[in-house]
Order: sequence, then structure tokens, then C-alpha cells
Amino acid sequence: MTPELPRAGAIADGVHRFPVRVYYEDTDAAGIVYYANYLKFAERARAEMIRGFRVAPDGAAREAEAHAFVVRRAEIEFEAPARLDDELVVETRIAETGAATVLLQQDVARGRDILVRAAILLACVGRNGRPRRLPPPLRAALRSHQKKPRMVPAHAR
Repeated sequence: MTPELPRAGAIADGVHRFPVRVYYEDTDAAGIVYYANYLKFAERARAEMIRGFRVAPDGAAREAEAHAFVVRRAEIEFEAPARLDDELVVETRIAETGAATVLLQQDVARGRDILVRAAILLACVGRNGRPRRLPPPLRAALRSHQKKPRMVPAHAR
């Protein structure tokens, strides 16, 4: 693994970096990463990044929050393949934070080479599966790491 990154990844300069090693189970018959596994790598990175933003990270507190994130839209571009035993880094940037959504830009890289680019729109939902606003402390934490915070008119808040 990348020695400078902890197992859960780290955020710096508005980018969360999450290390991933390619295992045999991640590859197809040709020895390259099966395309759907990039979505799994991106999901792990998102989960660790959001876990790091939790005001109260223990299980009981998360249960009390009564919300979850679901993927509403995913766009992915494959630039180059990863192979068995490659050390990758998933870089996640918060592009936009809305009232109940978060748009993320995620790149999967091997060294300086970007292999996969993804845009993932997450929606916050309640226990009933219906959309709900992001909890204010989480929204503030997400926006604090957003590259260019979206300007929202006062009447829309």
C-alpha cells in the first residue's frame, strides 16, 4: 500500500485519498480489473470519507441520525486498465453540496496515471427511503472541503 496513506485514507487540500490494492478476485480472465469493481473501490473511498465527517462516529449515534446515502446517478469513464497487484488511489473531491444531495468527482489513479474518472451523485434518504435534507453538521463539514462552495440565494436556503 501507499505508505503515506492510512488504511481509511486521508483528506488534504479538499481531496480525500484512499488506497486500494488490486487482488486476484478483482480481476477478470484477462488479468485486468473487472469494470464493475471500480465502482466498489469508489464506494469504499466514499464511505471512508463520509465516515470521517461524522460528528458522532459510533454506531449508536449513526443509528440515531436516521439517514443514509444512496447513489442517484453514476457516470464513469474508463481511461486505462489496472492489473493484479497494482497499488491504486481513489481521489474523491466534493464538487457540489445541495440540500439533500452531494455530487462527487472520483478518480482512480495508479501513480500519476488516472485510470477511471467518475461523477457520483449521492442522495440523502431517511429510514423510509424518501429524500431528506443533509444534517446541518454533515452538510457544513462537506462544504468545508468543497473546492468552490455553491452560492445559494438566501431565499433558497
